[in-house]
Amino acid sequence: MATKSLSIRIDDEMLDKLHVVADYEGRSANSQILILIRDCIEEYEQKHGEIKIGQGS
Repeated sequence: MATKSLSIRIDDEMLDKLHVVADYEGRSANSQILILIRDCIEEYEQKHGEIKIGQGS
């Protein structure tokens, strides 16, 4: 699977808080964001079914 890059805009306070949470979990901010995204997708799929990619999503 290819890894792509994504830029986001985030205010200073939220970024600082993200770093605190990530540090607490022993992760980088990037890894913490990936886990949050993964959890969001899993929750969506539990409610709405598997997201099919490349089939007219």
